[in-house]
Amino acid sequence: MDSAKKKRTWLHITGWIILFLLISGGVYGYSVYHSLTNAVETMYHPIERKISPKRTEEIVLDKKEPFSVLLLGVDEREGDRGRSDSIIVMTVNPILKSVKILSIPRDVRTEIVGHGTVDKINHAYAFGGVKMAIETVEHFLDMPIDYYAQINMEGFEEIVNSVGGVTVFNDLDFTYDGFHFPKGELTLNGEKALSYSRMRYKDPRGDFGRQQRQRQIIQAILKEGSSFPTLTRFYGIFEALGNNIKTNLTFDELVDIQKNYRATAQSITQLNVEGSGTKINDIYYLIVSDENKRLIQRELKKHLELE
Repeated sequence: MDSAKKKRTWLHITGWIILFLLISGGVYGYSVYHSLTNAVETMYHPIERKISPKRTEEIVLDKKEPFSVLLLGVDEREGDRGRSDSIIVMTVNPILKSVKILSIPRDVRTEIVGHGTVDKINHAYAFGGVKMAIETVEHFLDMPIDYYAQINMEGFEEIVNSVGGVTVFNDLDFTYDGFHFPKGELTLNGEKALSYSRMRYKDPRGDFGRQQRQRQIIQAILKEGSSFPTLTRFYGIFEALGNNIKTNLTFDELVDIQKNYRATAQSITQLNVEGSGTKINDIYYLIVSDENKRLIQRELKKHLELE
């Protein structure tokens, strides 16, 4: 993977977690710090367990221990919990100074833990929220999920507008939601950025193409958010983040990650879930063989120093 792709991948996964740290930059001193802590308090949503049942001891970030994060991109609308349209697992090892990133296709067929069914993996969130999504991914990968970050995809619009719009390079000419997106450099407001990031069926790459566009939007948000002109709007940025992100990471843990794990970006590996598409009762699923699952499980658990 070339360096540009590595950078995009790193920003895609960690961007939502450290975005508010990056954009503060210490420029506004206490005022930024105060707004930042308020935003983190709003985003903080613990789950009903202290540690994963697949761990024997709690992670200590001060000791630079490897950890995992589940990123859920949720299409959450009023009156509807929604489904996790984007499911990404990241393992971080500060001693090896490396990150491994796994995107799990939404159509993967697996046991939905706590629901007693076998279904598409993205249905776990619809059935039981973050807790069931975490437990289902843990079962599928046979490894602990230490932290999560849930992003409301509808919140793309508010977040993009908070940084004054974004610029992306589009490699596929298409029309969606009444907007035409020609090839080349595009400047998008929040409404257009949301449409750009949601299109899937007109893309020959399917869900993988949509994930690539979502990565572009997130990278562009980071670029705008870290620029000096945008820092004058940091109150709006923090408010938008607080409104659209939920995580079980505390403020102190976020600071520890920024302090102790920054060097892990030196080596980033993208992993893929391989499977075969099939229809069961007229519903499309991606079937992952036991052999392929074991290969993924072994690599991630080794990176977490569990094997």
